[in-house]
Amino acid sequence: MKQPQAALVTGAGGALGRAIAVRLAADGHDVAVLDRDPVSLERTAEEVEKAGARALPLVTDLRDAAAIEAAVERAEAVLGTPRVLVNNAAVYPSRPFLEIPLAEYEEVVAVNQRAYWVAAQSAARRMSVTGGGAIVNIASITMHGGWSSLASYVSTKGAAVTLTRALARELGPAEIRVNCVSPGAFPTAAEEIHEDPEAYRRHVLDHQALKRRGQPEELAAVVSFLAGPDASFVTGQCVEVNGGWVMA
Repeated sequence: MKQPQAALVTGAGGALGRAIAVRLAADGHDVAVLDRDPVSLERTAEEVEKAGARALPLVTDLRDAAAIEAAVERAEAVLGTPRVLVNNAAVYPSRPFLEIPLAEYEEVVAVNQRAYWVAAQSAARRMSVTGGGAIVNIASITMHGGWSSLASYVSTKGAAVTLTRALARELGPAEIRVNCVSPGAFPTAAEEIHEDPEAYRRHVLDHQALKRRGQPEELAAVVSFLAGPDASFVTGQCVEVNGGWVMA
């Protein structure tokens, strides 16, 4: 029987992160799931185990670089050297740009940008001495056109793409592939930041080529491809998964 490989997923307590973790479990990975909400994290761990894999829930404050490093170290000790990292966690406070306090901006950068850097560095150091691996960063459709009252979030999601390209170039010689997935407007709790969520849902369908909402499992399938052997010659790419809203 093939030995399971270890994977890490940040922000695994949310709908997209949970779907990604469960899909990786179905693909044969044992999965360390990171989030700061222990209740949602435990639910994800249960779903991972139902999919037939070992789950390691790690309550982690992704604003804390030392906590991320400790979580990766713990995951390696329990599940083995990570071969897959999915940087998915994000926060998305909604506020007009001129009213955003510096502290709020810095928190968004800490979770959506710095945590990606720290987790990737920690995982890649381990992957580089054990034959390589795959890193998948989650960006956002918002980086293409800008979204009002989400300047902090939009700017960090653009950074996820440029980080992906830089790491793909630098880590390629170590057989570490780095790619990015840019989701469209999936039905998650994030929709509730809009003043009129129902109007926003209509807006989504008006702009998508496919006139239905995407499901988290459909995003997870693309992450699975990029993390798996069928994408063995794919690196430095950003795949749009948005139902044809933006065609880049």
